[in-house]
Amino acid sequence: MVEHDALNATREAYDAVAPEYARLFSGELRNRPLDRAILGAFAELVSAGGDAAQVADLGCGPGHVTAHLRESGLAAFGVDASPAMIESARHAYPDLRFDVGSMTALDIADGVLGGVLSRWSVIHTPPAELPVILAEFHRVLAPGGHLLIGFSASDGPSHPTQVFDHTVAPAYRWWPDHLAAMLHEFGLAEVARTVRRPQPTDRRQFQEVHLLARKA
Repeated sequence: MVEHDALNATREAYDAVAPEYARLFSGELRNRPLDRAILGAFAELVSAGGDAAQVADLGCGPGHVTAHLRESGLAAFGVDASPAMIESARHAYPDLRFDVGSMTALDIADGVLGGVLSRWSVIHTPPAELPVILAEFHRVLAPGGHLLIGFSASDGPSHPTQVFDHTVAPAYRWWPDHLAAMLHEFGLAEVARTVRRPQPTDRRQFQEVHLLARKA
């Protein structure tokens, strides 16, 4: 029930802000060289696994990162729980595939994806429910497939998770080592990570983390 309520609340909150969100974030990667670098590494690793490998951008929002992955040569498509976000993505990128769906029960066959991108899309998941999503990531990835997951870090190892006042919906920060250990429990071994320290002008003084993991 907690997960169901959280998902519904998050969906409704993002439906309400979809046009503004698309306007604010459509060009965000232009000023994020570290994000582009880790996305580029992810794209190279997935491409090395085979030309036909598909990549799912889970929690794709207005689709700008899905489009970036496609420009990097990946067969990328987007999934988001918010119908309004998917509508925005389809409008902005009519040549790409975008589906409404939940990360807790993906409409994707077992072991068919070369890559999964989850960029700030698990942050609204109550910590007790995150294992369901990690199990889905493992299920849909092919052996040797890669996961790239982005999130905000908690304040230290004594705080595995922390709630924070996200603008749209309640959200959680994770200590990177803790989340990496959870990935390992689900057969996803960490390959690399990036940590971006906050700038003095950032509204929130959180570290931003990308974990890159591989399915055995």
